[in-house]
Amino acid sequence: MKFLIQRVTSAKVEIDGETVGQIGKGYMVLIGVGETDTKEIADRLVRKMLSLRIFADDHGKTNLSIQDVKGELLLVSQFTLYADCHKGNRPTFNGAGNPTLANELYEYIVCECKKSVSVVQTGRFGADMQVSLVNDGPFTILLD
Repeated sequence: MKFLIQRVTSAKVEIDGETVGQIGKGYMVLIGVGETDTKEIADRLVRKMLSLRIFADDHGKTNLSIQDVKGELLLVSQFTLYADCHKGNRPTFNGAGNPTLANELYEYIVCECKKSVSVVQTGRFGADMQVSLVNDGPFTILLD
């Protein structure tokens, strides 16, 4: 499982010109599910993500978590995080989880995040989405 976390001042997901998810200050997270991933792995990554101290405190130090700043989450499923570009110029995605497993774990992650964060928005699993964001910093972290 991979979480690509971007600290943002705003982010949104559109499908066919309609905004389906939008946040202010917080994290825009691309979530990739691998073929061997489990709810236990998801739990560990969710705990780690919510505990990261990457927001500035009053002294400008990255010392605050998303919960400390009452930040928001935009969670987007992204199987292409499992792209393998070692051979040739066309990536393969053999390590990505099958769609049924991936959707189940993605929905599980969304539910778990809603237990701790008041605003959790999402994209739509399997849809062709347009994601826009203002990366704050920029600050991007890969958890896997």
